[in-house]
Amino acid sequence: MTEHDFGRPVDSGQQQLIATFDDYASAQRLVDRMSDDGFPVQYVRIIGDNVRTVEQVTGRLTRGRAAAAGAASGAWFGLLIGLLFGLFAVGPGWIWLVLVSLLIGAAWGAIFGFIAHWSTRGERDFASVTSLKAERYHVYVDAAHADQAARYQLKM
Repeated sequence: MTEHDFGRPVDSGQQQLIATFDDYASAQRLVDRMSDDGFPVQYVRIIGDNVRTVEQVTGRLTRGRAAAAGAASGAWFGLLIGLLFGLFAVGPGWIWLVLVSLLIGAAWGAIFGFIAHWSTRGERDFASVTSLKAERYHVYVDAAHADQAARYQLKM
């Protein structure tokens, strides 16, 4: 069986399975332990089987919530701009410059957040977080380093 990883073939004759896990964190811990022990981890792959998209709905998205989220992100941007301009201000006036930039950023962010949500015409009235999940995670190592990696099979 041959799979492709960014154009580089992954052939079972060139790779040796080291371990299989039900969750990604466990596979990551194994590779981290290998790295800590000095194993050349550039020859290691973590391959997920039966990958699916999972979208966790976090709540209803109203125009008000969209405007509030836009205001928050706009405020951060305004704060950044205010601090950059504040570097060139003389005296205590830089505080007002930062505050005004923050408020202008929040206002424009709220406007753009509201308009962006309004323009969808209710097609997506919820907020969510999307992630990828696999049924199993396999840790493979190149065949040339299989003997060195064999000791990690025993530590699991």
